[in-house]
Amino acid sequence: MRPRNGAAFRARPEPSYADKVIEAMVFDIGETLISDTRYWESWADWLGIPRHTMSALVGAVVSQGRDNADALRLIRPGLDLPAAHAARRTAGRGEFLDESDLYPDVRPALGGLRKLGIRVLVAGNQSACAGELLRGLDLPADVIATSEEWGVAKPSPEFFARVVELAQAEPHEIVYVGDHPANDVFPAKHAGLRVAHLRRGPWGHLWADDPETVRVADWRIGSLTDLSSIVSTWNVSA
Repeated sequence: MRPRNGAAFRARPEPSYADKVIEAMVFDIGETLISDTRYWESWADWLGIPRHTMSALVGAVVSQGRDNADALRLIRPGLDLPAAHAARRTAGRGEFLDESDLYPDVRPALGGLRKLGIRVLVAGNQSACAGELLRGLDLPADVIATSEEWGVAKPSPEFFARVVELAQAEPHEIVYVGDHPANDVFPAKHAGLRVAHLRRGPWGHLWADDPETVRVADWRIGSLTDLSSIVSTWNVSA
């Protein structure tokens, strides 16, 4: 099954700008900067099911192009997700992440981009709590923001309008980096941004060779450290 929102996708016409330098890189969060392993394992433990079962159900909904939260609803039909999050927080088992949740290439990649003079931003579909936790890691990023803090989430055009505003650059000067075609690649491209699709995590691997994803993405990368060479090559040739 093709990822939702991709089948009828048509990018905006390529702008005819003489100067097409990359000024800003904006990063998705889950399975781009941080591994979701802890997140799903904690849900399995909370719901009292084997972690393997949770992993398999996440894989199943991903392969069907569904919302990953549907994995939780398969386990507990009718689950009130906000109420469940609140119950976990009350029990002292709410969201948590630390340095061990970061992928190993995150700090060198973001730091390398800043050395090249690129504005580095982090903006993804995450809770306000996740935003606070990420800011506490002191990443080499100029701004970190989440969908809950903004009150708007991907793939909404309003989310990417906020991205452009935050990046302080023209859309074609911004690269959005993410693993999810329907949430990252297609809507970012439709908003006029350039896109780097990351082959990482369930979504990144599953849709890496999807013809529509291949067609729409400006770059396809296997590591965040690939981005510095892309910037160097692109900005020199612009």
